[in-house]
Amino acid sequence: MASDVERLARAAAFAASKHTGQFRKGEAKEPYVNHVLEVAQMLAVASDGRDVELVMGGLLHDTIEDTDATYEEVLAEFGAVVADLVREVTDDKSLPKAERKRLQVLHAAHKSARARQLKLADKTSNLRALAGSPPAGWPLSRQREYLAWARSVVQGLRGANQWLEDQFDEAAAEAERAIEGRS
Repeated sequence: MASDVERLARAAAFAASKHTGQFRKGEAKEPYVNHVLEVAQMLAVASDGRDVELVMGGLLHDTIEDTDATYEEVLAEFGAVVADLVREVTDDKSLPKAERKRLQVLHAAHKSARARQLKLADKTSNLRALAGSPPAGWPLSRQREYLAWARSVVQGLRGANQWLEDQFDEAAAEAERAIEGRS
């Protein structure tokens, strides 16, 4: 059986391979893999390094949604616990974007504890990016709308992990300051 370090390295390599050629929407055009690494790092800290499946989920959380990876592929490579977590945080891309966003708010409180932590880390990373490198072409109104929506999602995630909630709150405050500084 592979060690936790080997499993994490495999998940990181898989995520890097699947996200090759993808970049964040921000003006800095950071490689997308930076986002999943940041999410995984937050989850490692939040779990005191004790939940390898959660950290692996952080590395892989966007593979089914944003790449050609399938649930079956993630299941075969990383097992049911990780694959089910990834599937739980994956939006149904066949739905219109507005509906996907509405469902995230509606379903947030009903996610598993691991999925709620992963979503907290994901939203935190996204707000940090919004503060430091907003998506090219997003007017201030859209940036404000995204911040308000992220806060709505996180209302349903609260109670999952205080440290992650604090990280989110700090990122939201920083994003708000950055947006207002751009006006």
